[in-house]
Amino acid sequence: MTSHDVVARVRRATGEQSVGHLGTLDPMATGVLPLLLGKYTRLAQFLNASEKAYTGAIRFGFATDTYDAEGTPAGGVVSPDLSMEKVRAAAARFVGEIEQMPPPYSAKKIDGKPAYKLAREGRTPELKPVRIVVDAFEIESVEGETVRFAMRISAGGYVRSIAHEMGQALGCGAHLSSLRRTAAGPFTLEQAVTVDDMDSLAGEQELEARMVHPRALLPEMPAVTADEATLGRIRNGMQVNLPEYSGAAMVKIFAGQRELAAIGRRVAGTLFQPFVVLL
Repeated sequence: MTSHDVVARVRRATGEQSVGHLGTLDPMATGVLPLLLGKYTRLAQFLNASEKAYTGAIRFGFATDTYDAEGTPAGGVVSPDLSMEKVRAAAARFVGEIEQMPPPYSAKKIDGKPAYKLAREGRTPELKPVRIVVDAFEIESVEGETVRFAMRISAGGYVRSIAHEMGQALGCGAHLSSLRRTAAGPFTLEQAVTVDDMDSLAGEQELEARMVHPRALLPEMPAVTADEATLGRIRNGMQVNLPEYSGAAMVKIFAGQRELAAIGRRVAGTLFQPFVVLL
């Protein structure tokens, strides 16, 4: 199932046509895929840069053209000589700010076309390295040719590329054999609703109860409830005075307890300009 397939299922289950996801999840991967529905799709600009957390497994002994288990083996198959000490030493090289080359089969766009489409056409995508941050890369076990790990990586980083480069570093080739996203920014696996559960939710109230409350979104921004006069100015894109939140650069402005009306950006002092209007 692709991320697009999940979006299509959610559209059918909710009746909401405007649905977007935050960060593609590879078809072989499982776990957290945050979705924004309706007017909340306009908040993607604030959420797309969130760090991701994963658990998974790397199979050593041969590489693949896609850097994961769905690809075609590239090169010969060898029997790797692995130990916990050796693998942890190799993993340590990838922790911190690093330069990473995206996989040739990836969603990175080249002249407006995804790299994987070029690769499927037999063309070599001209990808450029990107700077990413790996906050944690913990090796949990080494069982024969399979290494299990947990990782926290910045947005735009590819775990597949790290698996591939680990194989190069240890001289035996490697690919990602399984992957589970356990968190995407503030959204965790424990909060998630399975696709099957989404299909079975009955009624708008039950669906709303399973969603993240709007006041819990973007916790770094203070929340303020505006009166009708202030909301009227916001609807017209006019600046508003929010004296209680003068210290914040950005604020969430609500109409009532649940309806997010706008994201406001501080202009000066206590004056805020509506940056995104959701009314």
